[in-house]
Amino acid sequence: MSINFEELDYQKTAFGELILRRRRFPILGDEDIYEVILNDEFLMSSLFTAGEIALSDLALACTDGHSLDILVGGLGLGYTAIAALKDPRVSSMIVIEALPNVISWHEGRLLPVSDQLNRDPRCEFCNGDFFDLARKNFAGLNEDDSVRSYHAVLLDIDHSPAHLLQGSNRSFYSIEGLEKLKRAIYPGGVFALWSNDAVEKNFLARFASVFPTHNEHRIEISNPLTGTSSFNTIYLGKR
Repeated sequence: MSINFEELDYQKTAFGELILRRRRFPILGDEDIYEVILNDEFLMSSLFTAGEIALSDLALACTDGHSLDILVGGLGLGYTAIAALKDPRVSSMIVIEALPNVISWHEGRLLPVSDQLNRDPRCEFCNGDFFDLARKNFAGLNEDDSVRSYHAVLLDIDHSPAHLLQGSNRSFYSIEGLEKLKRAIYPGGVFALWSNDAVEKNFLARFASVFPTHNEHRIEISNPLTGTSSFNTIYLGKR
């Protein structure tokens, strides 16, 4: 197998065939790029992390308070989580990931930020369905099964509020689903949502009705392989 391409893991999961691979591109020299493929669909790459990092940076920049408790929906390659931990106010962070395989990648130190995440005592991985847990007010994330609140909830799972990984996630993006989530956020806290698409007017109307103090950010993504660019959208809502 060439050093320029290596399949690190292949698993059949509840969501379909999941692949983690490492590759190099001559234009980038010796830089290792990590990619996740789900059912032959390109899901994420360590070459494009600006949106994931901005999800944390933008949210925490407008989150009030000290000794912050953070909830992250979606572990992925770990860039949202590692960006959150750079804020010294963060005292605890729970990262919910539906696929145990993804957690295993990080526990096995397969990815660039894995070692940092594992060494930071503030970071805890939780194998679970974020959307199902949201319907239950996130009960069960603590040993005593109690319900707790968070200063910031950062979500990066679906492609967008309209382009879902699973149809059952749809109810979360309703007014009722967002209202329930808001109750899990402290006053002055923030809900931040990553999207791969442009601002969706129908969702934005629902979002704004639940989070009257809100804004949207367009994050430019440069592609050094093609010289082109694309963008992500970050929705921010403050309780």
